[in-house]
Amino acid sequence: MKPTVLILQATGTNRDMDAAEAFTKVGAAAEIVHIYQLKSGEKKWQDYQILVLAGGFSYADALGAGKLLSIDLRTYFIDEVRAFIAQKKAVIGICNGFQTLVKSGLIFENETNIQITEGTLTFNQSGHFECRWVNLRPASAKCVWIKKDQSIIECPVAHGEGNFFVKDNKYIETLLKNDMIALRYAAPSGNPAEGSYPYNPNGSIMDIAGICNPAGNVLGLMPHPENNIFPYQHYRRTRGNTTPTGLEIFKNGVEYANQM
Repeated sequence: MKPTVLILQATGTNRDMDAAEAFTKVGAAAEIVHIYQLKSGEKKWQDYQILVLAGGFSYADALGAGKLLSIDLRTYFIDEVRAFIAQKKAVIGICNGFQTLVKSGLIFENETNIQITEGTLTFNQSGHFECRWVNLRPASAKCVWIKKDQSIIECPVAHGEGNFFVKDNKYIETLLKNDMIALRYAAPSGNPAEGSYPYNPNGSIMDIAGICNPAGNVLGLMPHPENNIFPYQHYRRTRGNTTPTGLEIFKNGVEYANQM
C-alpha cells in the first residue's frame, strides 16, 4: 500500500498543493487536511504515516513566522504530534513549516534537552525578503529524509525570516554532537558557503539550511524542494540543467515510510 501523507493546512499556507504533487510523484497517497478537520475529529492523526507542515504564511505570520501555528500544535495536538514523532513516523516542515517546528520546540525534543528558546529562525541578515535559488549540501547521516552521500540539491528559497540563530554557540555543539544539522547552504561548486551572501541567503550560523530531530525522522528546512520536482522548473533549464534534485528528499521520506 502507498504510505499516506497528511499535509497540514492552515489559513495562509500556500505550498500545500506543491507538496502534495511532490509526494504523489514519488508514489505516496497525499491528502491536504485543514487543521479544523483534525480539531473536529473528521480526520485522525493515526491514519497517516507521514506529516507535512507546508510552506506559506500561516495566519499571515502574525506574532512572527510560524508562531501561531506552533501555538495551535502545542495547544490542541501536542500529544498527537509527540506520539507521531515517538512512533518514528516521518515528519517534514518546509519554510513556514520549519519555523513552526522550531518555535513549537518539537524539533528539539528528545534526549538533547535543548530548550524551545535556545534556537529560533529570525530576520534575514540582508534585511529583506529573499527569493532565489540555492544549493544544499546533505550533512547528516541520521536524517531519514536525506542521504549524506547524495549530490547537491538545488531549489529556491522564499522567506523573510530564515536566519537560524542560537543564543549561545554551545548549542551548536549540541546539534553537531547529535548529528542534527541536516542541510547546509553551499556555493555552486558544492563547497561550503561559509556565510557568504547570496549562497547563504539569510545569514544562518554555520550555513544551516535545515535541521533534524535527535532521532532523525523529523526534518525542518527553509528552502522549497517541492519547487524543483519537474525538469521545466529549473531556472537554468534553457542551458541544459533540468535535473529535479528537490524530488530526492521526498523519495527518501517515502522509502523510509515504506520500511516502517
